[in-house]
Amino acid sequence: MNPDDKSLFLDAMEDVQPLKRCNDVHWQPNRNTRKPYTLDTLQLDNFLTTGFLDVIPLSTPLEFKREGLQTGVLDKLRQGKYTQQASLNLLRQPVEQCRQQLFAFIRHACEKGLRNVLIVHGKGREDKSHANIIRSYLARWLTEFDDVQAFCCALPHHGGNGACYVALRKSAEARQENWERHAKRSR
Repeated sequence: MNPDDKSLFLDAMEDVQPLKRCNDVHWQPNRNTRKPYTLDTLQLDNFLTTGFLDVIPLSTPLEFKREGLQTGVLDKLRQGKYTQQASLNLLRQPVEQCRQQLFAFIRHACEKGLRNVLIVHGKGREDKSHANIIRSYLARWLTEFDDVQAFCCALPHHGGNGACYVALRKSAEARQENWERHAKRSR
C-alpha cells in the first residue's frame, strides 16, 4: 500500500466507530427444531453472483414477481399483510458478508418452510452510497433464488425503502397439505 492510499483510507475512516457484535438474524419461534446451520457448510455451493453491477437508482422501488405468481400475492406483500417469520439485518456490512449471510438465510428459511421474511438493507442518500450498492446487489441476488417468488419495499414501520419483504415458495409438504385440505372440501 503506497502512502497516498493509506492517507486516503485513514482520512475516510477517521469518524468510523466500531459496531457492537450482535446477532443479525432473528428467527421467530418454531416448533420444528432442526440442527443449526453454519455459514461454512452452506457457502460451498453459494451461487450468488458478484462483479459488474447495475446500480438501481434510489427513486426506483425494489420489486419483483416471478412469472405465474398471482398479482394478488404481490399486492398483499406490498401491503404488509403477511406475517414476517424471520428477518435479516444487512446494515453496514461488506458486500461479500451480505452475500454469504443472504445465501445462508434464504436456504435456512426454505429448509424451515418459511414463506415470508424481511431483509433490512438500509437506504442511502446517494445512488452510489454503500447502502444502495447493497440494495442493488440484493435485488439481483434475490432473483437468483428459485425459491424467491416475489419481493418489494417494506412498509415504513418495517424499514420502508431500507428494507424489503420477500415471499418464498411453498415447501413440497405445505403444497401437499394444502392440496389435501382443498381436496377434502370438494368431496
